[in-house]
Amino acid sequence: MVVSSTPRHGLEVDAGFAAFIENQVLPGTRVEAATFWQGYADLLDSFAGRNRALLDRRTELQAQIDAWHRGRGNQPWDKAAYRAFLTQIGYLVPEPAPFTVENGRIDPEIASMAGPQLVVPVSNARFALNAANARWGSLYDALYGSDVMGPMPSGGFDEARRDAVVARAAEFLDRTFPLVDGSHGAVTEYAADADGLIATVAGRPLRLMDPAAYVGLRAEGQDAAHVLRHNGLHVELVINRDHPIGAASASGLRDVVMEAALSAIQDCEDSVAAVDAQDKIAVYGNWLGLMKGDLTESFDKGGKTMTRRLAGDRDITCPDGSTLTLPGRALLLVRNVGHLMATDVVRKDGRPTPEGLMDAMVTVACALHDLQKPHGPRNSRVGAVYVVKPKMHGPDEAAFADEVFTHVERVLGLAPNTVKLGLMDEERRTSANLAACIHAIRNRIFFINTGFLDRTGDEIHTSMQAGAFLGRDAMKSADWLKAYEDRNVLIGLAAGMRGRAQIGKGMWAKPDALAEMLEVKIGHPQSGASTAWVPSPTAATLHALHYHMVDVAARQDELQGQPLPDLDLLLTPALAQEPMPRDKVLRELDNSAQGILGYVVRWVDQGIGCSKVPDIDDVQLMEDRATCRISAQYLANWLEHRVITVDQVEDALRRMAVKVDRQNAGDPGYRPMAPGFDGPAFQAARDLVLSGASQPSGYTEPALHQRRAEAKALYQ
Repeated sequence: MVVSSTPRHGLEVDAGFAAFIENQVLPGTRVEAATFWQGYADLLDSFAGRNRALLDRRTELQAQIDAWHRGRGNQPWDKAAYRAFLTQIGYLVPEPAPFTVENGRIDPEIASMAGPQLVVPVSNARFALNAANARWGSLYDALYGSDVMGPMPSGGFDEARRDAVVARAAEFLDRTFPLVDGSHGAVTEYAADADGLIATVAGRPLRLMDPAAYVGLRAEGQDAAHVLRHNGLHVELVINRDHPIGAASASGLRDVVMEAALSAIQDCEDSVAAVDAQDKIAVYGNWLGLMKGDLTESFDKGGKTMTRRLAGDRDITCPDGSTLTLPGRALLLVRNVGHLMATDVVRKDGRPTPEGLMDAMVTVACALHDLQKPHGPRNSRVGAVYVVKPKMHGPDEAAFADEVFTHVERVLGLAPNTVKLGLMDEERRTSANLAACIHAIRNRIFFINTGFLDRTGDEIHTSMQAGAFLGRDAMKSADWLKAYEDRNVLIGLAAGMRGRAQIGKGMWAKPDALAEMLEVKIGHPQSGASTAWVPSPTAATLHALHYHMVDVAARQDELQGQPLPDLDLLLTPALAQEPMPRDKVLRELDNSAQGILGYVVRWVDQGIGCSKVPDIDDVQLMEDRATCRISAQYLANWLEHRVITVDQVEDALRRMAVKVDRQNAGDPGYRPMAPGFDGPAFQAARDLVLSGASQPSGYTEPALHQRRAEAKALYQ
């Protein structure tokens, strides 16, 4: 509930939130407070009721699907009957006639470049800044500091590891920027003239096989960086013979710097824990600082105070003497929340605001500072605001979002379609109707992205009554999942997104297993996706290697026009055809219970929405609400079909709570769940499993928000 509210144009607004909007967000935007609040009130009048109706429609469809599955009993799966049923109830809609997206001016990082994308909680200023500055990353540091070169050595600096890193980087340069003869590993000097790069090998001056790959020279302090370009991405050869690394190199090469995270999603949704006005002000405040360009974060490192701020652009002197300026930061996108949750931060007629409507008004208002910036580095150089919209179910909800942002643009004085929308293809009704969803927002869409984690959770929940699902390992090779990933790319290409918008893939969830990432994640650009999510700046630097190995634009040309995987593959649930071995069931039960508790205890007790959480084998995994949703829905499904019992779930939760307590013993802010098992965090985990079948779409937000509010009342 709002503790202290302030009336504004028929609204009850949390007093602190009203002050934040009027004293921090609006000054300098040319939008008056009265205009903002009246526009907000009009937004609620026009869209709050429709928002509720869309949620009711979700419930209605789910009830019909549940009843259909229950009514079939043990009959063999009938794909034709199922598709006919989904069409009859309006779950499946007619395909639109062929069309091409017309989304206006789009920044090249989205429209024409292919490279990594970071996703970070915008509630954490340090993470937000690190992500923004991850446009450029040291390949030497990424290789040396990760498991790509094997286990980290104990003790101090390891010269043998350094030499292995330098050799690995030289292999990359030889493959990507080959010389007409010889190897970059044998270069004794790098120089440049009007015709491009000169690399001296065994006393011979050599050129690049592709002289046009040389862009120019950038100087910064004692460093001189020769800038190269391949597949649209830049790479710097940083020369400094006085640096310890450069001094050990015959050429003076002290680093290879990669253009890495082309874009970064500053997340207001799954990776944050924001349940009240205080939390939302913190989330919006950091986004505001990024849009103003003045966000900083100071912290202690090794006894010294360090301050993070946004990096500046990079000026390069080209061979003809002209200056080329390259962005110093990732293009920043903001992910709003979905349509489900409501907030008491602003109320009208006693009703809370749908939180997605509040996000729409406030995040775009914050972005006005970037759009109206008279000087200094801009985020969008074409004057766009990039909003990622998650967890929408089907084209009606996509069209609703389009209308919401049309209203926001009118209130804030923006031209139509200034706000671009990213469509998360992470709910089953959206994947099954993806072309219609894209068509609904064709004038402002800037990306589609497969969110396979949430998509798996929704897959289980939608077919909850169909039967018991396969275990996790088997699910990874299920027909629906491959059809989902392939259809996403092909439908995007058919809608004309090549050269106009991103087609993206999901997160690498093992932040410390980057050697494995290098082996596996090349599959994303090979699939025709122009971006894929990574969990850290280091991962972004390493994933950038894949976009030099794969020409995504050429791959998309090869895929254009290929037939779609059959929709029936997408719609067939991955059900277990025979009883699973008992030991595997119990192992999966413990694994899911531990994962839920490990994530939820930090979310509820400490307000940490995303972090590295040790799994049951003490392997650090990146967890957010999407991974929690999968675990909870698995156990709810198995409970529903008597694969496991309530007593087994209760026992597993208690045993795993003890394990999670042990894993967090070194955290001074941690509150143990055992032996009482009665705190808000433990109860949230029980809620997610035992009520999982009845949670809206299987989402975790209602239970987590409720229990987090209880924890804040208890502990703060």
